[in-house]
Amino acid sequence: MFTVTAAAVLAAMVLALVRLYAGPTLYDRVLAANSFGTKTVLLIAVIGFLTDRPDFLDISLLYALINFIGTIAVLKFFRYRTLGDAVDQPGDHQ
Repeated sequence: MFTVTAAAVLAAMVLALVRLYAGPTLYDRVLAANSFGTKTVLLIAVIGFLTDRPDFLDISLLYALINFIGTIAVLKFFRYRTLGDAVDQPGDHQ
């Protein structure tokens, strides 16, 4: 049963890659990348269960956090065109 689940998650990952490539807007591509990352977390967890390696769950949780932070960083970059704080210097307003 879990082998079929892993195959279904892989098929969904392929579909997410298709959406990532063919997405008409930037936000469709970011959503597809986030979806691909989420499916990767699921795949790592299923593979960990299939191989009887519970430490894979820790790896999948870490990857989920990285995926979330990466998505927020990409969206912030495309909105503000910078990842850092923009600090105005006193002599810059000329």
